[in-house]
Order: sequence, then C-alpha cells, then structure tokens
Amino acid sequence: MQHLRQHHNTFRLFGHHTAFIPGTTPRRYPLLLGILSFLFLLRVLGQALVALFGVTFLPPMERWYSGLIPYFLLLPIQILFIAAMAKVVIDLCRGYGFFTQPNRRAGIIIKWFSYIYFLSMVLRYVITMWLHPELRWFTGTIPIWFHMVLAAFLYTYSHYQLHGANDLRSEPP
Repeated sequence: MQHLRQHHNTFRLFGHHTAFIPGTTPRRYPLLLGILSFLFLLRVLGQALVALFGVTFLPPMERWYSGLIPYFLLLPIQILFIAAMAKVVIDLCRGYGFFTQPNRRAGIIIKWFSYIYFLSMVLRYVITMWLHPELRWFTGTIPIWFHMVLAAFLYTYSHYQLHGANDLRSEPP
C-alpha cells in the first residue's frame, strides 16, 4: 500500500481522504467522450472540405455555417476545441493527467453550463423552424445539432467530475 501512496494524489471528498490512483477511470467516460469528439471532428472536416475545396458531395456551406463568426476565425477555434477535447479523452484513457483530477465545483459549473447550452440550442432550433419552416429537421441546422454534440460532451465530462470520484478507492484519513 505504501507503493500506491507514493504514486497518487489525495483530496478530501465529503470529509474523507480519497485517493486518485492512475488508471482507475471508468472506460465509459473516454469512450463516450471520444465518440462525441469524433463526431465534432467529422463536422469540422466536412465544413472545411466544402469551404476550402468546394466539394459537392456534402451539403453547401450555408447549411454548415451560421455566419456569426467569419470562417477564417471559426476554423482555428474549432481546431482548438478538437485539441482540448482530445486532451480530455487522452487523459481519461490513460487514467492520469490534468483532466482526470475530480473537481466537484468544476463538475457542477460544467453541468449547469451544458444544460443551458443544450437548451439554448433546442430553443434556437424551435425558433429556426418557426421562422423558416422550409428548413424542416436537418436542412440548414447542422450547426445546431453539433452545438448539441458539444453540450453532450460537456455534460458527460461534468458527470465524470461529479461521479467518477465514486469509482475511486477510499483510504482512511
């Protein structure tokens, strides 16, 4: 047991010392976060193929892009998001790293932000359908659906922050 104590961080959770032991991350978190990251990566690649190379087998640019941020700024931002998402997934796969350290406060904040983010996209979809009924279901709503993917990523990570600690081994104080 002394060997384990030298290779882990401890923190207090509800008044008890809890050990974070590398490699104890439940596999459902990196799997689901990896799938959501891959979906977002496909969206960014699809939009880039249309914007930069004019491919015709994908929907036209106006269906991928709301126009709120110029595309020359949007693409680097999306790449940064993909890099951050990949770092989270890699840390959780390895079981150690910055994003594996449970943080209840961060989990609560991220969870509520994900709720607001997701619900704002539902509202955006409803308003879009009300103002533009010709865009029914998926036509011109690609940005909305992928914002929901990002909100799902945040929610899943918040769940890890709040409940992943339950899977960790406890030690007496």
